[in-house]
Amino acid sequence: MQEEMLRASTASPTSPVNPDARIEALDVVRGFALFGIFLMNIEFFNRSMNGIGEGMPLGLTGVDWLASWFISYFVQGKFWTIFSLLFGMGFAVMLTRAERAGRPFLAPYLRRILGLAVFGAAHYIFLWAGDILFSYAVGAGALLILLYGTWKPILLAVLVLVGFGMATGLDPVYGIAGALGFVALISLYVRDEKRITVRGHSLPRLSLLFLVLGVVALVAAIVFWSLPDGPKEPRVPVSLFAVILLVLSVLSAAYKDPPAARELRLGVTIYTVSFVIMTFFGAVQYLTPEEPVAPVASAAAAARSTDKTEAEKAAQKKLEQKKAEQATRLVTRQENVAKEVRILSSGSYLEAVEMRGRRFPEKMAGDAGFATVLVAMFLLGSWFVRSGVMENTRAHLPLFRKLAVYGLPIGIGMGLLGSMVAVSHVAGDNHDGFQFARGLMMLGNLPACLGYVGLVVLMLHSQSVLSRIRVLAPAGRMALTNYLLQSVLCSAYFYGYGLGQWGMGRAMQVVFVVCVFAVQIALSHWWLARYRFGPMEWVWRAFTYRTTPAMRR
Repeated sequence: MQEEMLRASTASPTSPVNPDARIEALDVVRGFALFGIFLMNIEFFNRSMNGIGEGMPLGLTGVDWLASWFISYFVQGKFWTIFSLLFGMGFAVMLTRAERAGRPFLAPYLRRILGLAVFGAAHYIFLWAGDILFSYAVGAGALLILLYGTWKPILLAVLVLVGFGMATGLDPVYGIAGALGFVALISLYVRDEKRITVRGHSLPRLSLLFLVLGVVALVAAIVFWSLPDGPKEPRVPVSLFAVILLVLSVLSAAYKDPPAARELRLGVTIYTVSFVIMTFFGAVQYLTPEEPVAPVASAAAAARSTDKTEAEKAAQKKLEQKKAEQATRLVTRQENVAKEVRILSSGSYLEAVEMRGRRFPEKMAGDAGFATVLVAMFLLGSWFVRSGVMENTRAHLPLFRKLAVYGLPIGIGMGLLGSMVAVSHVAGDNHDGFQFARGLMMLGNLPACLGYVGLVVLMLHSQSVLSRIRVLAPAGRMALTNYLLQSVLCSAYFYGYGLGQWGMGRAMQVVFVVCVFAVQIALSHWWLARYRFGPMEWVWRAFTYRTTPAMRR
């Protein structure tokens, strides 16, 4: 996303900014992130998209294994978070410029989101199913709801979605409703200043709500654990959520002020809690042995069985049904993977477009859940700009030094710690420890992401050859164009309807990325020496501001 310098004098607040008045650090960090994104994405131009989230491919050896390992633990997850951080920074830049000039912000930004959604949908359907632009558009919409939404329309939307889900039987609709309700709930922390006094203690309304829900969940957990014949499955989840709600109640009350720190604190909390939950349940799965399914007994043996209660028999039947459903899902998944590989490696372009078009509604539903994590990163990025850190990076070098020195070892170290448990996941095996390992890596992605940002800023301001990292700035200024161009090149080179080079080894993929990205850097320098914006950036700006900005310098 193209960020403008926070100077109202360079452009009117509803028109594109002068490209010479920019925050250089943002462009350099964006160029760096674009390279990391390419290293990560290229794997899934040679592998089924169903492999996302399953770690390193099985059967790798030699340099291919080494390349896959390095990207899995030093790149994967660290760079989409950087891009998300930058997206939040861009939001804050536009908002700050509008606030300083006293001009409208929402209408241009809504057009910006709509334009991004169109880019993302077209990218997904016509080029590649790993698109994140549409995800960012959904996340940006969630951010606007968090900061500007009102309760009545949100509540009405949730009720409509729930009713639609009940009428149609479409389960993903409930996920969208849940995500919308979650965003509305956490907006109370940022925007609600009302407090409620209970027995002489004044609490913010959100803190009181968390407290009440936490106590209810704690009572339910005690009941579940106390009943010997009660349901076992809810015991651990309800206990965990009770603890989380009670902790959030205390934290949201103690750290409500100052208002300027709320975006930072809320972003870190949402991200951390999300992946603490994932890590916890992954650890429970890993450490809990799988329940065996008893063999089917003869009718006579079943009749003689007197040592099983009706509850035990019902639990056994439920377990058998669960196993059967898992087996069915696994077979369906294998069929989908085989079909995807066939179409992309040797099928026609129309087949690929049709396949991605049919899957796009699933992506839309999934992005609603993903938006909660994106909102966390957007809030962090917004804080970096609105606090002045990114506007004057030189004055905040001690902060960036701490981010690099502590963030990188901690963040990457957590992923490496998880790799000692599992580096790959076998579909259908829920006890292989991979979810636990992945949870640790996802938790570490946030400090690692911040560490990489700190490292790039330090390099940019160094007095050594490292400062030449600013060569990445033009590629970062044309990030949208370069991102889409990478997909055009890769789909044309690897897919069956192009040159058909599907299945390139992981090490050669790295070589491919380095060569293509070097060319992109050179082309970006050449282009921006002659033109003010990248081609896609110009289209996006023209739509956002309803103007046709001058293209040539």
